[in-house]
Amino acid sequence: MQIKKNPKSNLENYSKIFMLIGLVLALFITYAAIEQKTYDKVYGDLGTADMNALEDEEIPITERVEPVQPKTPPPPAPEKIEVVEDEKEVEETVIESTETDETEAVEVEEIVEVEEVEEVVEDVSFMIIEDVPVFPGCKGSKAELKKCFSKKVQKHFSRKFDSDLPNELGLSPGRKRVFIGFKIDKTGNIVNVNARAPHPKIKSEVIKVMKQLPKMKPGRQRGKPVGVKYSIPFTLIVE
Repeated sequence: MQIKKNPKSNLENYSKIFMLIGLVLALFITYAAIEQKTYDKVYGDLGTADMNALEDEEIPITERVEPVQPKTPPPPAPEKIEVVEDEKEVEETVIESTETDETEAVEVEEIVEVEEVEEVVEDVSFMIIEDVPVFPGCKGSKAELKKCFSKKVQKHFSRKFDSDLPNELGLSPGRKRVFIGFKIDKTGNIVNVNARAPHPKIKSEVIKVMKQLPKMKPGRQRGKPVGVKYSIPFTLIVE
């Protein structure tokens, strides 16, 4: 038997219409949601905040109270004191007399005499000597004696030195420097004469002249005669 179906009762014929209706409703709901207006919530008057109230707040001052420590009572005194005898023997110290009997012989250590060594003062420079050597004929203070000594030595050299010798040796014209050094020993004699000159013969002549210096009064350091070193430069003019 064949079942007959009414074409009007077939819902598949209206599926497209239902789909279009659903799309229209979805678009309408979306549009309505977009167009809906919202408003901010308004609250009542909450009052104004006073910041100075926090600054004016008084903080109570608290005082720390130290707990009272209970005092410890002193220990009780012993009821009975026992005396213990010391059985240890004490050795007596015997002090012997230091006095000697006349009959006993006394040993005496041999006394060795130590010879005093005389302090040796080395040679002193003419510039720092306490009492300068005195050239014969010089007088005055220490400064005047020094000045007179140098002046007398220069005069002696100029008078005794052979001034023609530099020209005879054929030295080049000009000024030639000669350095002389010697020592006035403890007795006032001139010793250890040395010189530095531009020619060996001039050096020999200078040493010979300085050895002819007269005997002088020796210099003294700390009240004792000492050797005094002296040096002086001279200038020779060669024509």
